[in-house]
Amino acid sequence: MARKGENIYKRKDGRYEGRYILSYDENGKAKYAYVYDKTYHGVKEKLIRAKYQILTPDLRSKNYANNTKYEYWLYEWLSKKKIAVKDSTYIRYRNTIDNHIAPLLGKYFISKISTSLMEEFVKQKLDCGKLDKSGGISPKMMNDIIVIIKETFNYAQSNGVPTICNFSGINIKRSFYEMRVLSNSEEKRLISVLSSDTDRYKLGVFICLFTGIRIGELCALQWKNISFSDGTLKVDHTMQRLQCEDKLSPQKTRIIITEPKSLSAIRTIPLPGFLVQLMQPFAAEPNAFILSGECKGYIEPRTMQNRFKSYLSESKITDANFHSLRHTFATRCVEIGFDVKTLSEILGHSNVKITLDKYVHSSLELKRINMEKLAKRF
Repeated sequence: MARKGENIYKRKDGRYEGRYILSYDENGKAKYAYVYDKTYHGVKEKLIRAKYQILTPDLRSKNYANNTKYEYWLYEWLSKKKIAVKDSTYIRYRNTIDNHIAPLLGKYFISKISTSLMEEFVKQKLDCGKLDKSGGISPKMMNDIIVIIKETFNYAQSNGVPTICNFSGINIKRSFYEMRVLSNSEEKRLISVLSSDTDRYKLGVFICLFTGIRIGELCALQWKNISFSDGTLKVDHTMQRLQCEDKLSPQKTRIIITEPKSLSAIRTIPLPGFLVQLMQPFAAEPNAFILSGECKGYIEPRTMQNRFKSYLSESKITDANFHSLRHTFATRCVEIGFDVKTLSEILGHSNVKITLDKYVHSSLELKRINMEKLAKRF
């Protein structure tokens, strides 16, 4: 069955078929043409291009800029990005276009989208959306949307399309959100719970708490990534659950294991001695996953999230998610005097500014110690 208004069907051979009106005969009966692709979104992009191609030659030549809807450029840009970015990035771009940009702006001719129209679009998205039912979005998400819109406008301009929207005055104030960091007492309570009947799940939390690796990196770890002789852990893959490109499939998501997005995320981390000793009894063959102890079976991020929540409950710790372990690790490192460059490399950041801006949280205890140092000058 086709999704409403799209004329896209899944064929018995597994391919997708898109239908569009090519012309009308003398009796006014529609003549259809078809496009095919292995994926739903592939057909959707081909449909948009095909509809553009059936415009009159005049509209596709010198006047095509004024008569090409923004939707065309959105999906044309998206199709080019697909071969240049990671699957997770492509899906994020695609969802942002599908859910936020195309429904409201796609119907306009790109050459007619003015600064005032763009400002109204931003206002409506931030004010819980009066033109759609998606609800309000955060300032961060709005900034991500504007980045995509700017890139698609630049892409259209590089293809000779004049645009009139001026983005220089469109600024979204970022809301400040302080990431949760476990206090020293909370960390001690959590360690107490993890130390009782330690299993592979608890071992995974220990690893993140004392190395700062991400949950996806933890789930992708295999025993070949651990060197007991050197006392090191190598991060070279990450695990993610992504949406399936097939929107008509009953299975909405899939698990993928890929290399990290950036080269800086591929790193070797020295392990504290106690953690090496803690890991040794769980060691399995090189290709086995650390969290499952099996080569074919793995533990996915949302399972670890649920386990972590149970450990927090047992530790009587509230309002924390798994990523807070990474921020807690970074904060403890600063408290004991890590230099920022070393910390940045351990966290896998491309530069120290990311580390300073997002992951260095000065605790009240550290502030008090530093204030006492100041007082000792007198």
